[in-house]
Amino acid sequence: MSREEFPGWHGTTIIGVRRGGKVVIAGDGQVSLGQTVIKGTARKVRRLKPGGHEVVAGFAGSTADAFTLLERLETKLEASPGQLARACVELAKDWRTDKYLSKLEAMLIVTDGDALLVVTGAGDVLEPEHDIAAIGSGGNFALAAARGLMSTDKDAETIAREAMKIASDICVYTNGNLTVEKISK
Repeated sequence: MSREEFPGWHGTTIIGVRRGGKVVIAGDGQVSLGQTVIKGTARKVRRLKPGGHEVVAGFAGSTADAFTLLERLETKLEASPGQLARACVELAKDWRTDKYLSKLEAMLIVTDGDALLVVTGAGDVLEPEHDIAAIGSGGNFALAAARGLMSTDKDAETIAREAMKIASDICVYTNGNLTVEKISK
């Protein structure tokens, strides 16, 4: 099957919410190939501990590509412990300029409990507005839901879970099997 005929992997919604001194990253578990659900319990949110500094990362896109990026991020964090923004900028530079890495198709949301960042293959390291970041096929649905929920007194985890529930009700490539990781500074 040629690349043009390959139906492509779809799916994933990842959201990061910062509130009340805590950051939560949540991700759904669905992996789809074309119109078929291949797996419903994938873990797309990981806790890393390079150099003794905890970081939580969620990824959307090709799983193999995302794991490659997570390994590179760990290496960058080991080179500059406790400096998440610097490590992400270095990763984004490599991702954009390296011949091999530039072909990777994934996005990351990362946090150390303080910074909340989105890292893209276009060389972007973005700190989102309104203390919410969302990526993936249902990312805009989750983002809109979370923005609406920020006007309530709900905590970060509740907002993330409720936003993911709304996204999974709308996006056919997102399910309700969540992986949720919390971190505070």
